[in-house]
Amino acid sequence: MEHLIRVQNEYDRQILVWLRGRIGDAALASAARRAAGDGRKPYLSTICRMLNIRPPARRVFLEEARKTHRAVGDRYLAQIRQILGTPEPAQTSLF
Repeated sequence: MEHLIRVQNEYDRQILVWLRGRIGDAALASAARRAAGDGRKPYLSTICRMLNIRPPARRVFLEEARKTHRAVGDRYLAQIRQILGTPEPAQTSLF
């Protein structure tokens, strides 16, 4: 989809994935073609305004990534404990 839409940073990539999941590839490609009136790739913000869609804030993606990283870390720690034969500690939540 990046061949149709201007993606400048990681936040743009996250919005693009979010938009693809929300409206689908066909609708997104159609909107990108309509927004590219002068032949240049449109910005994601232009497409969102055109579709009257407000993307999630950066902090939403950061919170999601934090949860994923914590889950992955917990899974690896559980595997290490299993290999070492040590029992699981009591579950505590820091967040």
